[in-house]
Amino acid sequence: MSEFWLISAPSDKENLQALERMNTVTSKSNLSYNTKFSIPDFKVGTLDSLVGLSDELGKLDTFAESLIKRMAQSVVEVMEDSKGKVPENLLANGVDLTSFVTHFEWDMAKYPAKQPLVSVVDTLAKQLAQIETDLKSRTAAYNTLKTNLENLEKKSMGNLFTRTLSDIVSKEDFVLDSEYLVTLLVIVPKPSYAQWQKTYESLSDMVVPRSTKLIAEDNEGGLFTVTLFRKVIDDFKTKAKENKFTVREFYYDEKEIKREREELSRLLSDKKQQYQTSCVALKKGSSTFPDHKVQVTPLGNPDRPAAGQTDRERESEGEGEGPLLRWLKVNFSEAFIAWIHIKALRVFVESVLRYGLPVNFQAVLLQPHKKSSTKRLREVLNSVFRHLDQVAAASVLDVGVCGHPGTAARQPRLLSLRLFPHRPQPARLGAAGPTRPSRPCRLRRRRSFPRLRNPTELRV
Repeated sequence: MSEFWLISAPSDKENLQALERMNTVTSKSNLSYNTKFSIPDFKVGTLDSLVGLSDELGKLDTFAESLIKRMAQSVVEVMEDSKGKVPENLLANGVDLTSFVTHFEWDMAKYPAKQPLVSVVDTLAKQLAQIETDLKSRTAAYNTLKTNLENLEKKSMGNLFTRTLSDIVSKEDFVLDSEYLVTLLVIVPKPSYAQWQKTYESLSDMVVPRSTKLIAEDNEGGLFTVTLFRKVIDDFKTKAKENKFTVREFYYDEKEIKREREELSRLLSDKKQQYQTSCVALKKGSSTFPDHKVQVTPLGNPDRPAAGQTDRERESEGEGEGPLLRWLKVNFSEAFIAWIHIKALRVFVESVLRYGLPVNFQAVLLQPHKKSSTKRLREVLNSVFRHLDQVAAASVLDVGVCGHPGTAARQPRLLSLRLFPHRPQPARLGAAGPTRPSRPCRLRRRRSFPRLRNPTELRV
């Protein structure tokens, strides 16, 4: 995945020319691909409400990031046998995540810009909360299924001393329904096969001659049957132990063995159906996105397609997918789209708080071409936007998302936002969240942009 920088600068004539110079320099030097990041004009409201929204959006941003990570890890867990196809299923609106971010356009139908900002944020928060609730219930059911299956599979693993014998023995290996005779299963070390054949008949009285048979073996030993009279079982076990032969406690119950085999087969089938099935259809949830396409307004002229795909088209392509995987794909897309809308809101709110009224700023998305070029790209930004620092100051002030000084925030400043890629780490699928909480995002306001060392870091 790619790294993105999202910057915001005042949209007056001087700064628009600076943006053009930035685009020219970064294009010629092959430093980054730059795209206008369109944000609609929202109802600003009061300064107090903006400060409150800034704090709330910071928390919502972190929550959305955590949710997306969990959903991505869930896809990895469900597709454990086809991990190479995971990127094909982590899409946003039918396109890869990089394309969606660079082709982002605000969804006016789902989040009307004419509504108060508080209402838009509330809609996003409720949508993500509903997705998280559904994720918890679905992953809990899947984990229960997976745990039961693992417990049964463990019984079929290990050596002859610990593993289940129901899939090894058969009815013909035992003397059943006899009042006097019984068949025992004995584990004999491999070096002692000859000794067993010579001595098993004399280990106790009333052992049926030539009744032993090797029915299974592993690296350590073999499983032999022996038939004897019931009244000498204890004596035979004692003598067998003295000769380093181990009697496995096992009672052949045909109904119980059949039930265990059917349970294992059912669990295997149910687990597979969560990933792929042609007969289970996923009911559409209330949080499904409406048809939505994305567009892009490039600053340069890169050769990039503006692709878009509706949810209905994606559903028709996923007829052979299992219910859990299909749900994860649809709702991962919804959560990711909501997350980028939250970032757009954060840029708007923070820009208004910093640049003041009337609302007049331009947001630009930068995608560095190489990680090694980020230092050079930062130098270009420092140079191009040096004029924003009209009042030099020796001190530097770092402010969290909930702190916004009044008069100083009205001075023109450059707001920098970075999106870093994240690779899901192997972890057990669950609804309790990632094992390592992500770093809370922080927006840093400094008096001099050239001194900016650590802009907002967000991880996907």
